[in-house]
Amino acid sequence: MPSHNGLTYRDSGVDIDAGDALVERIKPLAAATARSGTAAGLGGFGAIFDPKAAGYTDPLMISATDGVGTKLLIANAVGRHDTVGIDLVAMCVNDLLVQGAEPVFFLDYFASASLSVGNATDVVSGIAAGCKEAGCALVGGETAELPGLYAPGDYDLAGFAVGLVERDQLVTGETIEAGDVVLGLASSGVHSNGFSLVRKVVELSKLSYQDAAPFSPDRSLGDALLTPTRLYARSCLAALRQGFVKGAAHITGGGLVENLPRILPVELAVDIKIANWPRPAVFSWLQETGGIAEMELLRTFNCGVGMTVIVSAGDAIEATATLEAAGETVFPIGHIVERPAEAPAIRVL
Repeated sequence: MPSHNGLTYRDSGVDIDAGDALVERIKPLAAATARSGTAAGLGGFGAIFDPKAAGYTDPLMISATDGVGTKLLIANAVGRHDTVGIDLVAMCVNDLLVQGAEPVFFLDYFASASLSVGNATDVVSGIAAGCKEAGCALVGGETAELPGLYAPGDYDLAGFAVGLVERDQLVTGETIEAGDVVLGLASSGVHSNGFSLVRKVVELSKLSYQDAAPFSPDRSLGDALLTPTRLYARSCLAALRQGFVKGAAHITGGGLVENLPRILPVELAVDIKIANWPRPAVFSWLQETGGIAEMELLRTFNCGVGMTVIVSAGDAIEATATLEAAGETVFPIGHIVERPAEAPAIRVL
């Protein structure tokens, strides 16, 4: 065949060499997350996990997937990409915890118009940091260059977490009963929900992300809003292993008013007292600046409570001590009540 010069994959916007360079950079980051049960590093077609080597005898597998949403646009605007990977892990892992599962491995999907090895390395460094904090291994992922689908400079993230729980330790909420106490675990801020509304409020405020945050003047607005989602793995696993947890809810999109009722038996409801915990200043600023109604705020944001744990009244003091010893700030935010016919599943008092 005659030789000739022609188009290359790089000419179309996809750089295989950049992808190879990224894999080499992130291999040590992934290796640092290794834990019992993992059997291989990055580079294979699939990752192996051995539940028996992780200490399980009759495990159920729990899986969760999520993303970071339009918080990524703030990361791009600020030029800071090392925190959104923590968000990604937390959004997935926290969903596993509510069913009693220990997170054991994690995979990520990173898609962009063209690969910036530096930015992608920063993102994966955050993912690795989140995995280490959660105790799960980063076992693989996918990096996709999709010119034409994404605008130059934009990228998207998705995460996939798998956890294990012994069959007889699965948390279903079935044992919840009237009189049980709802413990609220403090959030670190907005976490990773509602950022389309957050960005609209910032637009209304006429502030730039480089300006001082009105609710945290020692930080820029962008850095304050990029505070990563809190990971509750260590604390919740400690409470789970003590046998305290009858039910739990990760407070994400829908806030307390939509997430707490999801775990209740149909004959029960929950009374929440919003005066029982301090509302972080970021939520007051969002509400006042955007003119957001109270119920809209409560069903969009976590409003200071990122995770709820339901325990029996007799265990509340000891469960609180266990959670606090693992680093949480804990508030008794409500209790479980009988639900009359046609009554709502949650009352905000």
